[in-house]
Formats: sequence, C-alpha cells, structure tokens
Amino acid sequence: MFPAFSAPKRRVFVSYHHGGDQVYADAFCGYFCDQLELFCDTSLERGYDSDDHDYLRWAIKQRNISGSSCTIVLCGVQTRWRKFVDWEIKATLDLKHGLLGVWLPSNPQASNGGVHKPDRLQDNIASGFSEFIAWDQCTAMGLKSAIERAVRRSRALINNHRALRQRNG
Repeated sequence: MFPAFSAPKRRVFVSYHHGGDQVYADAFCGYFCDQLELFCDTSLERGYDSDDHDYLRWAIKQRNISGSSCTIVLCGVQTRWRKFVDWEIKATLDLKHGLLGVWLPSNPQASNGGVHKPDRLQDNIASGFSEFIAWDQCTAMGLKSAIERAVRRSRALINNHRALRQRNG
C-alpha cells in the first residue's frame, strides 16, 4: 500500500484590516496555522515604524510576502478601503503568488447581492485568477483545497493594472 499523498504545508500571508478584523484574523490563524498546522503564517507581527510609503511597500513585499506562496485576504466590512490591504494584494500579484479572498461574517451582503471586497481582489476574481469563499466554508479540507487551487492557477489570468490606493477610504 502506498502512503497517501499530501500537499506540502504552504507559507501563507494573511492580509486584513487590523483595526476592524483582528478578532477574525486571530481566530483564523490560531485555528488553521497554530492548532491544525495547515499553513505557516508569514504575516506582519507588528507594523513597520516608518511614514515612507515606498519603504513600507518594499518591506512588506520583501520581508513578508516574498517568503509565501499565497495571500489570503480576510474581507470584513471596511477591508475594501484599506490602502495596506491593496498594497499587499499588489505585491502578491507582482510576485505571481496565489490569491484567495475570505468573506468574513462582519461583512454584510449589499443590496445587489454582492459583498464589499478590495477592488484589486475583485479584478482577479473576475479574471478567474482568484476565488472568494465564505468564512463558514473554511474547514481544514476546504481551505487547504482553496489554497492549492490558488497556487496552481494560471498566472496569465492576473489582473494587476489598477493604480495603487494612496489613502484609506
């Protein structure tokens, strides 16, 4: 009998609105990273002490996102308007890493049936490069499968032409 094949444990960057969704990020990483050891988290433990936006974008890309294979964007009610989330998504796409969005329970469905998410993430959902899953779909197997799909998607589908967000909305 052959041993079961299992995908390697991925290094994942988790992007989210620190001021609004820290509770969800802590629960998400605590369960999937610490408890189940489904992935290794490369996210920032604390912010960089600088007002230089060029340096901040470089530091996040080089020190946190470069060592990952996928970025998971936790999409709460205000995530769409956060410049750092946009910068992290752009850096992920520049490096041609996988991208996955997670719809948090704090993010209500809009009247048109959609959910607020960062524009750059939406561009890549529309292109077929990224997918968007609900918080309650984040089971061990569901999330692991979604990460693997994100890492294996064709890089030709990446849409990263949008101008960088310069300020929070």
